[in-house]
Amino acid sequence: MLGALVATPATAGPSPKQIVTAFFDLAFVQRKPTEAALKYISPDQYIQHSPGGADGRTSFIEGFAAYVEKTSYRCAIKRVIAEGALVVVHNHCQENPADANDQGSAVVDIFRVEKGLIVEHWDVEQAVPAQAKNRNTMF
Repeated sequence: MLGALVATPATAGPSPKQIVTAFFDLAFVQRKPTEAALKYISPDQYIQHSPGGADGRTSFIEGFAAYVEKTSYRCAIKRVIAEGALVVVHNHCQENPADANDQGSAVVDIFRVEKGLIVEHWDVEQAVPAQAKNRNTMF
């Protein structure tokens, strides 16, 4: 009887980590970045810290999304770390994954989620060397 008196909280919806993981998978693993942007990036606010891109969802779609869609560019998610509204995706991106000589880059993308949509992005990229001075990988 007491159980009937306790209110059940409404489902809060997906977490920022779930939102960013779904966006990144759709955009860069499945290679559908325009679809991902329309679904997960805020149409009203998208602050871009990457110097190669301008602010705004439209800029992302006309710039990087268009590039991904016309090339073989692909990323593999290695880990996703979240703290509150900030989500970090550590990934391995390659221009041409079918080319054995394409070592790709280790990329760290940082996203901020607000009200269920991505509103801000930062990234850091480092080329994967052909040989390292240790036996560890970058992933």
